[in-house]
Amino acid sequence: MTDRINNFMKPLKETHFSLRDYVDFPKIASNVEAISIKLNQLNYLLGQEDMAEAVKRLWAENPKVFSVLDVLIAVRSNDRKNAIDAYGNIHPVSDYFKSPELVTEFLNETGLTNVFQNKQISNLVDYVFGVEVGLDTNARKNRGGHIMEGLVANILTLNGIEFEREVYYTEFPEIVKVLVADKKRFDFVVRTAQKIYLIEANFYTGGGSKLNEVARSYSELAPKINSVPGFEFVWITDGVGWKSARNKLEEAFAHIPSVYNLTDIGRFIERLK
Repeated sequence: MTDRINNFMKPLKETHFSLRDYVDFPKIASNVEAISIKLNQLNYLLGQEDMAEAVKRLWAENPKVFSVLDVLIAVRSNDRKNAIDAYGNIHPVSDYFKSPELVTEFLNETGLTNVFQNKQISNLVDYVFGVEVGLDTNARKNRGGHIMEGLVANILTLNGIEFEREVYYTEFPEIVKVLVADKKRFDFVVRTAQKIYLIEANFYTGGGSKLNEVARSYSELAPKINSVPGFEFVWITDGVGWKSARNKLEEAFAHIPSVYNLTDIGRFIERLK
């Protein structure tokens, strides 16, 4: 067991991100395009000396343009962010877009009035594109799991292994009775003449309670699946985050015979072939 865990830990990778994974530019372009007409109308405010009057004029023309102001401070409308006012009252940020007076208060309090008047921004469409890049970096963590799945899918494909993705346990009547409390959806399923392999794939760059929970969960799940003839649970995981949770990973190894990382996944491919 010691040799097995040592061999597993040595080649753990620091990242599974490629350069194209850092920023989702197509998504950003789509987000900006969706509000570009309103942003172009808001460009009217740039350079205005009397911001309150300019806001009133634009409000009279089209009050709906102000609904996108929240993105200028890197907040999305569906985030339901709140702010406290000078009197200690809490308001949703979106409440500031209900009248020209409140819009002016929003611009003054956020500092955007000075930014607009000094023309520190020359075009709000370009500015929001930059804001969206920043917001997208917060989504990297959510993309991480999908990136790992993409890597595994690519490896399987390059080796001519047929597979299915995101398959619910209910697709297999033989294991439903042992997984009734788990309600599991597997990242991959590979069917061979001898076995059906139910596969989970994940990657961890940092430590934390999540790793312990995953190791514990899979340690309980694998024996249930492996007890059903013709089925096997396979865990493909990587990332230097496991160095801080080595003990939990070692415990999982005692319950899960088939654990691979991105370096030794070739051993699993050979089994499939």
